[in-house]
Amino acid sequence: MFAIVQAAGWPIWPLLFASVIAVALIIERSIALRGARIVPAGLLQRVVAEFRKGAANDQLVADLERHSPLGQVLAAGLRNRSASREIMKESIEEVGRAVTHQLERYMTTLGTIASIAPLMGLFGTVVGMIEMFSAQTPGSADPHQLAHGISVALYNTGFGILIAIPSMIFWRHFRALIDSFVVDMEQQAIRLVEVIHGDRK
Repeated sequence: MFAIVQAAGWPIWPLLFASVIAVALIIERSIALRGARIVPAGLLQRVVAEFRKGAANDQLVADLERHSPLGQVLAAGLRNRSASREIMKESIEEVGRAVTHQLERYMTTLGTIASIAPLMGLFGTVVGMIEMFSAQTPGSADPHQLAHGISVALYNTGFGILIAIPSMIFWRHFRALIDSFVVDMEQQAIRLVEVIHGDRK
């Protein structure tokens, strides 16, 4: 591996740095975006049961806010349970936007790495070509310098593509997960509003 880094030259160091960040973000988002952590099963049913028993108090709201992102959305509805349907929905939407922003944390960075990694590899290719042609003078050709320039060009291009492919795959995967979580939270929040206002049993 170290021989490859040496052969690729200095342009590969930014790519290595980007790859470390991408791996760290993929691991962090894989842990953070688990369904059981974001939208725990049975939470809405428990909240509805507590509400029907008349136990929807400030302590329940505080516990929900600490519980999960879905709990934060449901807590916003319970906090405004005595208000009109419109106010209740507005409060849920406000908290929902904040929760969505939390779920999308680091996604911009991962998407940026997926986009610029091939460009960084292309930059390494250009550097390798410059080194290769600058070493050539009329009437003389250094095969070692030529081989080094080709190595810099090819290794950087390949490594840039190697970083971009998994980064883009995981970025799309996490985006789809977040979208599904947001839809699920919206549906459960609507059910809570309907239960509180007596539209659903």
